[in-house]
This record gives sequence, structure tokens and C-alpha cells, in this order.
Amino acid sequence: MTALSTDRRRVNLRGWSGRTIGAVVLLLFVLFFAIPIVWLLLAVTKSSHALTVANPFSFGSWADLVANWNQLFGFQDGAVTVWIGNSAMYALGALVITLVVSIPAGYALALTEFRLRKALLVLTLVVMLIPSTALVLPVFLELNTVGLIGSPLSVILPMSFFPFGVYLTYIYFSTSIPRDLLAAARIDGCTELEVFTRVALPLATPIVALVAFFSFVQNWNNFFLPFVMLPSSDGYPIQVGLSSLLSATPAFNPSSAGSDSVQLPTLALATIVSILPVLIVFLFSQRFLVTGMTAGGTKE
Repeated sequence: MTALSTDRRRVNLRGWSGRTIGAVVLLLFVLFFAIPIVWLLLAVTKSSHALTVANPFSFGSWADLVANWNQLFGFQDGAVTVWIGNSAMYALGALVITLVVSIPAGYALALTEFRLRKALLVLTLVVMLIPSTALVLPVFLELNTVGLIGSPLSVILPMSFFPFGVYLTYIYFSTSIPRDLLAAARIDGCTELEVFTRVALPLATPIVALVAFFSFVQNWNNFFLPFVMLPSSDGYPIQVGLSSLLSATPAFNPSSAGSDSVQLPTLALATIVSILPVLIVFLFSQRFLVTGMTAGGTKE
């Protein structure tokens, strides 16, 4: 009886030790990611002097927040507003083309039979493995040949190339849409286009939302492609514009001191403003994203 009690205590000790270690590791990860975010949110409420001398986790003042806001959106006569508008135009324009191309392509690869179908699927997987930055130079040369460099299309068209969306759609249609349902629609006299638009597409709302979210986030955060394609700052998206703000910050570029210089709290505010659209889209689309990510997990 004593030996049994001792074994139970050892098991309980090991269990509690495992849970404690797991909790400590989780707490460390939370602190590692949460502390910079909290500091960033508080930094926008301070002046440049208070940011360096005050408690890093103390709240500044609303007056300093308003001053930082005014300095940010007054930079180069409202350049930040133009950059945000450009980002929205590029991201949404590419998103529309991505959905128009990726959803039918994934459906065709999953539920139709045609020559070279498997070859196209393999090619899609191979292209997914290629870093997008490796394609920027050949795409630049191609678009330069047709005279599109510097235009919005030089950013929108390459962003619309989204093989990951095709693969996600392929996985969803191949695991979640019964072929018998589509066959019944064909027997009822539907054409292939009607089968897709009236039967398959209404059932694919979760995956459409998931592809749209991933595409929008990738397009909004894209830096290298617009940086290469757009020679003028008037066409920059906000992510490329942040580099201009960085170069105008004396703390990072001492030669930029002047009337158009940007202080560190203003730069922190610009960072928050640049990620707000993605955060808002994520908060309003969580239900669709969870449904889309779990769709196809089980096969009927």
C-alpha cells in the first residue's frame, strides 16, 4: 500500500512538473511577443524625448498622440494617405483577379478531367516552392518589354499570380464536394459553367474567404515587388512608404534632420497604421477563416 501511494505521488509530481514547464514556456513566448507590441502601442502616445527618458511601459498623453498623428499624415503633404490608398488599390485589384482565376482553376483541377491535368497540378506545386522574390526580375523584364513599368498594372498583375490559392481550392473541392452532387446537376441539364456557378461555388464560400484573406494579406504586405516596379513615390504602397519614413527619421538617418524629418513615435504610429487594415479584415472574417481551414478535414 505504501509503495502504491509513493508511485501515485511520483506520477502526480511528474504530471504537475510537465504542466508547470509547459506553462512557463508558454508564458515566455507570450511575453516575447506581447512586450514589443505593448511597447509599440504606448510609444505612439509619447513625444520623442519622453520615449527615451520615461518609463517604456507608461502612457504618454493624448496631446502627444494627436501631435504624432498630425505629423504622420502631414508628412510630404499627405503622402501617407496616398500610400494607403495605393495599397488598397493594389491589394483589392489583385484580390479580384486572384479569385476569378484561382477558384475556377482549383475546381477544374479537382473535379474535371482533361489532358495534362496532373502536369498542371504538379506545376502548381512546384511554383509554390519558388520564392516570390526570385520571380521579380524576370517579371520586371517581361513587364518592361510591354511598357507597364511604373503603372498600377505592374504591381496588380504579378500579385494576382497566387498558386497557393489554386492549391487550397483544389484540396477543398477534391475532399468536400461530392462528385455525385455534380453528376446529378449534369443529369438535370446543367452545363459545366452552371454546375460550377450554381452548385459548387455556393458550397465553396469558406474556401473563397480563406483564399481571399491570404491573398489580401500577402498583397498588402508585399514590399519588394512594388519597390522594384514603381520608380515614383506617388505610386508607393504603404509598406514601401515606410522605408521613406524610416530614411526621414534622424535616429536612423542623421542626415535627414530638417523640417520634413520624422520622429520615432511617429514612425511607430506609421507601423500601427500600416497593419490596421489586415487586423480589421482578420477580426471580421474569423468565422469564415476557421471554417475554411477546417473544411476538407473529414471526408463524407
